[in-house]
Amino acid sequence: MKPKELRDMSQDELTAQLKSLKEQLFRLRFQLATAQLENPMRIRQVKKDIARVHTILRERELHENVR
Repeated sequence: MKPKELRDMSQDELTAQLKSLKEQLFRLRFQLATAQLENPMRIRQVKKDIARVHTILRERELHENVR
């Protein structure tokens, strides 16, 4: 996902997206362990998406504290 798309989401949507990405990462790791993973680079992409969501959530948290 692009950061612009994530910034347009609400707090609840970001939290739901984060939960979904973590579940997806779990499934991908499980597939990797059972040698059923077709695209190993997908794990890397999901991890980056999780980091992006965390970053935007933290930005919003810091922005609220400034006010």
